[in-house]
Amino acid sequence: MSTARQWTVSAAPPLGAVSSPPFEVGQLPGNVAQAIWRGTDIGQANQTVVATGFDSLDAQLPGGGWPCNSLTELLQPQPSLCEWRLLSPALARLVASGGQILLVGPPKRPHAPGLVKLGISEKNLVWIAADTPAERLWCTEQLVKANPRGGAILAWLPQVRAEQLRRLQVHAQSCDCPVFLFRPAAAQLDASPAPLRVLTTLGHDWALHVHILKRKGALLDGTIVLSSIPGTLASVLTPRLMHPSQLIAKTEASHVHVLGSAVTRQRRRQLAAH
Repeated sequence: MSTARQWTVSAAPPLGAVSSPPFEVGQLPGNVAQAIWRGTDIGQANQTVVATGFDSLDAQLPGGGWPCNSLTELLQPQPSLCEWRLLSPALARLVASGGQILLVGPPKRPHAPGLVKLGISEKNLVWIAADTPAERLWCTEQLVKANPRGGAILAWLPQVRAEQLRRLQVHAQSCDCPVFLFRPAAAQLDASPAPLRVLTTLGHDWALHVHILKRKGALLDGTIVLSSIPGTLASVLTPRLMHPSQLIAKTEASHVHVLGSAVTRQRRRQLAAH
């Protein structure tokens, strides 16, 4: 009969063992220390980036701007709601350097006068009318493969699937311009190979609320609030119109009669007339 042996594993270190000191990155050579990235830090993009035009947003994006050589997903509650106000500073900078802005299947006809006010000339705008999901996907893939340098690709792909996104991401790694894909807000629950995913909604007083859903680095808790007044309205709006939500609140409050409060003489006359 074989006897079973019982082994006891002790968690205590053996006698004479000395615990090693904590690892310090600063002890490494400079080039090695710079190449080490920790998951709690914001990733540093190895590719070119385009500044967003919003300092608070650049501070939270790897590399400090919209990345090239990869996909960027922009999610929003409905199409044509936030994309132009969010991207116009970066697109205007690309147009100023001679780049072309390529649009694939926008849900609404681009408003040329409004885009000019945003700094995007119609001469630098290429609109591709693709109606079906298959056409939009095919056109986007061909543009990404063509690698149009100096501009940007904007594609509205509300029905794109995960395997199609993976193929686009592979091609985008060889594309030297930003590639923006617009999808509905509900897509945030779906897995995506895009290295950067951003959810944008409208806030009060010309503000945009930006949630970074995915980026290289630690998750970002909270919302980035961006002041984004469309076009050249900032030069013509009065200080009161810069905060329209306050005007609406005061207007609504003036018509509210609190239960138990004193009724004005004019209000009594109105009630008596009825």
